[in-house]
Amino acid sequence: MSDSERLWLVERTYTDRDLVVLIYATPDGERRLRKELASTMLQRTTVTAAIEADPADLEPVDDEETRERYATEVERVRADHDPEDPI
Repeated sequence: MSDSERLWLVERTYTDRDLVVLIYATPDGERRLRKELASTMLQRTTVTAAIEADPADLEPVDDEETRERYATEVERVRADHDPEDPI
């Protein structure tokens, strides 16, 4: 994936359907990738501080407040973790 973009984990939530929702965002908070995993898959998958993703798979973050929150969280995660760190 030569044209990939690094995204950082900014949100982890749990649904009532036994799913874990992971949101990875670009450093500016402008775009994101949402991943849903069954909680049983979470035991077999390492959630890392950052991932590489195809820019075509990213969706825009329309809400200014959410973009700012994502950008702030990316800064925090980047300061505390290497991209491959499990978190």
